Amino acid sequence: MKKVKGIAFVLLMFLGILSGCAGNTEEKVSGAAEGKVKIGVLYQNLQNEYIVNLQDSIRKYAESAGAELIESDGEGKAENQVSQVENLINQQVDAIILNPADKDGSAAVAEKAAAANIPIITVLATVSNIDKLTAHVGSDDVEAGIIEMKHAAELLEGKGTIGIIRGPNGNSAEVNRTAGIMEVLKDYPDIEIAADQTANFSREEALSLTENWLQSQELDAIIAQNDEMALGAIKAISAAGKLNEIKVLGIDAIPDALNSIEAGELAATVFQDVDAQGKMAVDVAFKAAKGESVEKDNMIPFQLVTKENLNQFK
Repeated sequence: MKKVKGIAFVLLMFLGILSGCAGNTEEKVSGAAEGKVKIGVLYQNLQNEYIVNLQDSIRKYAESAGAELIESDGEGKAENQVSQVENLINQQVDAIILNPADKDGSAAVAEKAAAANIPIITVLATVSNIDKLTAHVGSDDVEAGIIEMKHAAELLEGKGTIGIIRGPNGNSAEVNRTAGIMEVLKDYPDIEIAADQTANFSREEALSLTENWLQSQELDAIIAQNDEMALGAIKAISAAGKLNEIKVLGIDAIPDALNSIEAGELAATVFQDVDAQGKMAVDVAFKAAKGESVEKDNMIPFQLVTKENLNQFK
């Protein structure tokens, strides 16, 4: 009887070893390897119409690619994006698309993603630690500032008083668009900056800021670093009955801005191809998640939009 029990025990042990070996030979297959890519997306602020348009584009092309999205709104705060990336890392996403709230503050997002070996792609704006990035998708914001200010200088015939409404302080788009504006102004000593302040890419903040300026400043033009702020400025100028006196320019070519140009309010905007940016961001993230090589810089050019060429963009 003892001999039978001994044989049974040996057989059970042998079967257990076989079972254990079989279990160890099963490899963990990632979502990306199976073709089910999971992409995390961190948006700067979904109260901004342009960022909403970017989200629409990313969603459209992610669906076409068969990718799953996990999205978060930073509400304009870098610290929100830092905590959000930790959630994405915990959810084991295959790649991250970051639309940074702040050049320096959002750098920690890239740091954490790189430490977790997750491809990180910035879109529209970038971060200070670009060495941590897998890639960047966007447009040259210095170029946008140059295009906008050159056209404003032409409209002013080389002289006048301007107000500059900036994006959020420290945002890379604000920094680079300002650099482009200032580069052009070197050639126009008779154009004076009478007012220069941030409105955080917000239409309402720009409305309030412009109302204050109109009480104390005589302006010939307002150079807004995005269309949301340009439209806020126009609302204040219109209420003051000065639409024919002050020229307003913006950047992005959002639908409301194009309508404003058609109505004879906004003097010009600078077209930023949000659909192409969203598509490229998804394409680059998808390839990086699959382990394919990608270009570090993926740039899409800006274009000036005025009443003369408006039909090309509507």
